[in-house]
Amino acid sequence: MIKPDRVVSSTCPYCGVGCTLQLHVKDDFIFKVTSPFDSPVNQGNLCVKGRFGYDFIYHPKRVTTPLARRYLLEGKPKPKGREQVFAVSKDGKPIPDSQISNDWDWVETDWDTALNLVADNLVRIYKRDGSDSMAVYCCAKATNEDNYLLQKMYRALFRTNNVDHCTRLCHAGSVVALQQAVGSSAMSNTASQVIMNDVFIVTGSNTSENHPIIALQMKEAVQKYGAKCIVIDPRRIDLVDMAEMWLPLKPGTNVPVFSAMAHVIVKENLVNWEFVKNRTEGFNEFVESLEKFTPEYAEELSGVPAEDIRKAARLYAGAKNGAIYWGMGISQLSHGTASALALIHLAFLTGHIGRDGTGLNPLRGQNNVQGASDMGSMPFHYPGYMRVDNEENRAKWEKLWNIEEGGLSLKLGLTTTEILSHAHEGGVRSLFIMGENPMMSEPNLNVVREHMKELEFLVAQDIFINESGAFADVFLPATPFAEKDGTFSNTDRRVQRVRTAHPPRGLSRPDWQIICDLALRIESRLGVDSAHWTYTNPEEILREMGSVNSDYAGITYERIEKVGLIYPVPSLDHPGTPTLFKDDFPRGKGKFHVLDYVPIREEPDDEYPFILTTGRLLEHWHGGTMTRNSALNEAYPEARVEIHPADAEIHGIRNGDPVKVSSRRGEIVVRATVTEKTSIGVVFLPWHFAEAAANLLTNDALDPQAKIPEFKACAVQVFPAREKDLAHPDVVVNRGRY
Repeated sequence: MIKPDRVVSSTCPYCGVGCTLQLHVKDDFIFKVTSPFDSPVNQGNLCVKGRFGYDFIYHPKRVTTPLARRYLLEGKPKPKGREQVFAVSKDGKPIPDSQISNDWDWVETDWDTALNLVADNLVRIYKRDGSDSMAVYCCAKATNEDNYLLQKMYRALFRTNNVDHCTRLCHAGSVVALQQAVGSSAMSNTASQVIMNDVFIVTGSNTSENHPIIALQMKEAVQKYGAKCIVIDPRRIDLVDMAEMWLPLKPGTNVPVFSAMAHVIVKENLVNWEFVKNRTEGFNEFVESLEKFTPEYAEELSGVPAEDIRKAARLYAGAKNGAIYWGMGISQLSHGTASALALIHLAFLTGHIGRDGTGLNPLRGQNNVQGASDMGSMPFHYPGYMRVDNEENRAKWEKLWNIEEGGLSLKLGLTTTEILSHAHEGGVRSLFIMGENPMMSEPNLNVVREHMKELEFLVAQDIFINESGAFADVFLPATPFAEKDGTFSNTDRRVQRVRTAHPPRGLSRPDWQIICDLALRIESRLGVDSAHWTYTNPEEILREMGSVNSDYAGITYERIEKVGLIYPVPSLDHPGTPTLFKDDFPRGKGKFHVLDYVPIREEPDDEYPFILTTGRLLEHWHGGTMTRNSALNEAYPEARVEIHPADAEIHGIRNGDPVKVSSRRGEIVVRATVTEKTSIGVVFLPWHFAEAAANLLTNDALDPQAKIPEFKACAVQVFPAREKDLAHPDVVVNRGRY
């Protein structure tokens, strides 16, 4: 039995649950991960990713030395043929071939050279083309401190709000809806409060695979405490087996189903009139707009029986403590904001918000997507969700960052999806990507590839060269969670410590140190000496941010040494705030909104008869940069498309057959899984697999308010693969070719 040299407490780098990890280290190598039973987040439980998915840290493909293209190091002009650089070999590095000049080769270099190249080129483009030419992707996998510094660098030095991260691609619809309705965008309660529910709704969330520890708590609420669960989802997810009701709606029909539930609550006088009168506004106009949303109308659109809609509405409205938990099946639609608003209305009508065991609870996808948003990694907000187009807010950050009055930009920045679509002459010319992978996470990837080629200068700061890093001019090797200190903020709003378990591998450096070093070089080239960049540790960074963002004002590393704090924590003696909105909402009164039904942008037809919906798997995470470089990949090594047995029989598809899935934007070849887990007319694809990327197929139609793409619904065709499809060099299954 191996005895560790030390056991280091940290926080899981995967989903938004934020489980406590104990990293068992021997000879600077993590050989085991456990979790303490007294953890308030996960009570000792871990999913397969948390317990076994740490080995990517030691994968031979990990980059631990700065890299630059040969042409940069030799001072040559950028050569043509960039489109070939997307080809990536199995060792993770771009393939030089006869069509690529040797100038495109990666060359290992030192940090001074790499950072000077980055600073020189960023400043050159900024001086030539101005603030609008600069853009940055922050990272939901990185720490709060990393993200605060990167958005600060671009706002303070390049005077641009072209700052975003993957929240635009996951819960942007939820964020906008919650801001409009209550004035706050985070979960109102904590996931562990589900055991206080007597009725709860789970919708648009395959919780058992995406947030497994929260799913355990939901099952405990039902099996031990007698709660009743209502699942509203197109797929027969694991939670259906213990649910009181399952409403299998057609993808994209959230608004009519939720509005029909609201219709029932109003018509049957199940409204909490005291709450509506005292704590909301806009009710009368909202009720008028509900008239057409009868259960029968919703049944016609969604396929959910009208009587089931009535039963679900009565069950939720009649609860003592009702709560709603939702995922990206709500937000990732061209009407994602309206979908989330329709859920919020149910809580307003019943008063199931502002008390323990109730609430509106969007389950955040990545480990620190909540924190990255809190840190201002968005084009419309400074840290603390302070609008960038507000002069009073601007003045606060100018004072903190020692910037002249009026120096920061009031112009709203470009979102993630807009940044790349503006990559052209006269638009965005340089992009800095920290830990994100748009070549996997953006919709309609064939178009994204063309946008990536239009960038004049691209920097990737990451641990592996992924599909996006293959386009980079300079690669800066960062450290994963186990090789740096900082904090993550989980889906509960709980701020927790991340700790160094062993030194960085090779020459890799923590993100915050890379950013500070680069910022100083940029300042010297710009001839300024304003914002502070010489921090001695990450806690100084968090305290700086908290000096203006009152939600974090009372959070210190000492206070979260053993257990995290749930913000808002406005002072050093404040205990934290697990339940929000007990007395009022940040915007004053909660606002009802008039909604209409807007269909998905691409309905199925004779040519493309199926609706494709996408999502995640238990064994994998996000674009696969971490789990596909882990032994977890052996557990689920290939993408598969799920198809209902009735559809499979009509199309002559058997379980395990290779099939071609095509949309108006692209096509892939994968094996089929014939299963009743999906509904008739609906197919499901996971999106973690670069060799069968689901986002080659997805629609880039955007929600007009949140600017989030419609990942959850597009029209596709599925039919048995032909010989010429199987011979295509991009067809990879089980990591080997057909």
